[in-house]
Amino acid sequence: MKLIRFKKAQEKIAMGFLSYIPSEKMLRKLQETIQQYICNEHWQLFLYKDHEDYIGLVGVEVNDEARTYTLHHISVNPSFRGEGIGHEMMKELQTIFPGFQCEGTDFTRPFIDSCLRREEGADR
Repeated sequence: MKLIRFKKAQEKIAMGFLSYIPSEKMLRKLQETIQQYICNEHWQLFLYKDHEDYIGLVGVEVNDEARTYTLHHISVNPSFRGEGIGHEMMKELQTIFPGFQCEGTDFTRPFIDSCLRREEGADR
């Protein structure tokens, strides 16, 4: 598994990945988002690490009662885009949260839909 749970010591790395997301460009917004993941146990942030390199980030809000997780943030280092890293992170989330349904926001829903289409195409 290449997704690792975010730790406070990785805050600058996480903020770097979040800054690739258009809605997270401003420093104040980045700091608020990181604090949300640090302070709220239902918000979980993961970094995608391959060997010694951090390549991506994914952040979810988990609802144990409804057995869902909402994808709020997903980001991949521009040097690695187009290689399926985002889809790989989504597969690993399914492993981390077995039996949970993935939901999206206005920002992440199109990406989730593309993952589903990709999986349906692979099943044929």
